[in-house]
Amino acid sequence: MGSWHKTGCVLCAQNCGLEILVENGRLSKVRPDKDNPRSRGYACRKGLKVIYHQYPADRLTTPLKREGGEFRPISWEQAISEIAGQLKGLLDHYGPRCLAYMGGGAPGGNMEAGFGVRLLRALGSQYYYSSSGQEFSGHWWVHGRMLGRQYNVTKPDEERGKMLLAWGWNGMMSHQMPRARVVLKEFAKDPDRLLVAVDPRRSETAAAANIHLALRPGSDALLLKAMIALILENGWEDADYLARRVEGWDQVRPWFEGFDARAALEVCGLEYQQVLELCRLLGSKRWCVHPDLGLYMGRKSTLNSYLLMLLLTVCGSLCRSGGNLVPGTIMPLGFHADERDPKVWRTVASGLPPAAAGSFPPAAMPEEITSGLPDRLRAVLVSASNPLRAYPDTSAYERAFGELDLLVVNDIVMSETARLAHYVLPCRSFFESWDGTFFANTYPEVYFQMRRPLVEPPEQCKEASQIHCLLAKELGLVPPVPGELKEAAKGERLAFGMKLMQWAQGQPAAKAMLPFVLAETLGAQWDSAALAGLWGMLMTAPKAFAEGAARAGFAPGPDLGDRVFSAVMDHPEGLWIGKADPARAWQVLRTASGKLEAFIPELAEEAAALSPEAEAKDLTPDPAFPLVLNAGRHMDYNANTMMRNPEWNQGKRACTVALSPDDAEAMGLSDGQTVRVSTAAGSGEGELQVSQAIRPGMVLIPHGFGLIHGGQVYGLNVNYLTSAANRDPLGTPLHRYVPCRVEAA
Repeated sequence: MGSWHKTGCVLCAQNCGLEILVENGRLSKVRPDKDNPRSRGYACRKGLKVIYHQYPADRLTTPLKREGGEFRPISWEQAISEIAGQLKGLLDHYGPRCLAYMGGGAPGGNMEAGFGVRLLRALGSQYYYSSSGQEFSGHWWVHGRMLGRQYNVTKPDEERGKMLLAWGWNGMMSHQMPRARVVLKEFAKDPDRLLVAVDPRRSETAAAANIHLALRPGSDALLLKAMIALILENGWEDADYLARRVEGWDQVRPWFEGFDARAALEVCGLEYQQVLELCRLLGSKRWCVHPDLGLYMGRKSTLNSYLLMLLLTVCGSLCRSGGNLVPGTIMPLGFHADERDPKVWRTVASGLPPAAAGSFPPAAMPEEITSGLPDRLRAVLVSASNPLRAYPDTSAYERAFGELDLLVVNDIVMSETARLAHYVLPCRSFFESWDGTFFANTYPEVYFQMRRPLVEPPEQCKEASQIHCLLAKELGLVPPVPGELKEAAKGERLAFGMKLMQWAQGQPAAKAMLPFVLAETLGAQWDSAALAGLWGMLMTAPKAFAEGAARAGFAPGPDLGDRVFSAVMDHPEGLWIGKADPARAWQVLRTASGKLEAFIPELAEEAAALSPEAEAKDLTPDPAFPLVLNAGRHMDYNANTMMRNPEWNQGKRACTVALSPDDAEAMGLSDGQTVRVSTAAGSGEGELQVSQAIRPGMVLIPHGFGLIHGGQVYGLNVNYLTSAANRDPLGTPLHRYVPCRVEAA
């Protein structure tokens, strides 16, 4: 007879609470967890199918080394020794710019990022690449300029807002907020609130919305400028807020004065009166916005984010209840990496900064390997990531990874990326290890759940965090840990902590490597570097966390971190461990003026020059590629690259090329036939789906397919159709605006 265990989903950043039945040492059934305080019994189809993630084909169970075209099993000792030796040789000969780490963004766990980034920095490199750099470089960079820190990214306060804008966000499919479908439906049905969708197509969210602005693909920036101009023209701005809370508004305001909003809306394909009425509502209600990849990865990505922040600013909706606020955290997601600081690296070939709180954009990595420059990348450590399916321009990645001197991949499965590696190291799955994520994004409460192992891992599989620790120790980066400290780790935690601090005071090199010391002491007792890292994180959490924990009911004191840790251990369903103070929302600002900095000089010329005439010309389709591909459709049937067995979608049309009926008829195409999609980067074939929800001129293909399962390729890998060169100046790939054509295969 089996037993039910509380845990969380690992397939998207919402990590909804689940209960999983374990029978005979295997996961067998899944149901939503009604006790989870954040998801409250909510789970989507993906989470209920998560067992398919736990038991993939091609599961890795031993370290592998590629010799010629074959992989052969080797011991952990040999793998770590050889990898460390090759790293030392490359670093000694070429310097730290030859090394990059890619990982840390898995929706099932972020603990390994703390060890991976610390290992990278200890080796002298700053080249950290992650999914944050893939999606959010422009958006986080704008927050860094306006709020003073890139990691202080605002979220919508939908519980207190009177109007929610879903801008480029199909929350009914991509979720990205707790209980997304429930919340969106309640919002739309509430007579005192409004749900507004800004999306070229009639997405599932747009279909549920009270107002839908079906703008022309690629015209987001023009629409935003027109809306700000209309608000100012009609006196609907929050003048008091602008005077008291905003610096530099006088430099920004002239961009919108005299702007021809009517002509702009014609280019956007929208009715003037509909947009005017929406602007009136924005000026009269406290509203919030949930932007997503339709905006971030759309044409003019960074300018889109900037103008959206200015729209929030002009209406007084930033850092205020019901608007967009910075959520509380245990620790910030990343660190502020202002490229104006000469100590902050840029990529060598492309000159791109780590704009997403220290993370570089993956679109740049292939050319950083193949540039031929002396400081090019030569070694890449990939952990819990599959860049050959997750990142743009698969062909470029294949060529680049083939040129590396050293490619090491940590994963649970022989992924497409692992097949190109020199060494493949087997990881424990997210249900075989301790792990947690930091994407909660709730307000004002701070939520956290540390998932625990539910089943035993294969004997040789290790946590990704443990793998980083093995490398750090072999590389000589961790000071020798005395036996008495290891012995103290077997006893009471606070007493151990005192001994650890006393020892570290006499070890100048120990402070930066304390997570690895914790892994070697507490982690050895718990068989988990990640769990030891969490304890250390809570014990050293910043003052802001301590204040938030007190508001959540934890009494202050020197043992606060240990008590919060105990509470996390006592609540496998997760719990509220902190609470922000809405009255102090402005204290997150770290700008020189202490106010919102509205003027960003690097974007001033582009923002001022944006005009209906120029946009009408630039949006004219290329006859060779007359359609716009949205490369990355969110559905119930895709989960990044984490669900590899196609049986989880048996009977579903999971990976299709979606087209409008008008376009299909004009091209003589019919639903279900095989079509070829071509872009400047490449071409691929897939099954045509004709849908009324698709706007004429658009093509939608989901991400997360083209996976090899049982020796067969399942679905179309949309990243063969995307080019790393089709990106924003800060590196965000423009996946939601890829010119293409479609024809019968």
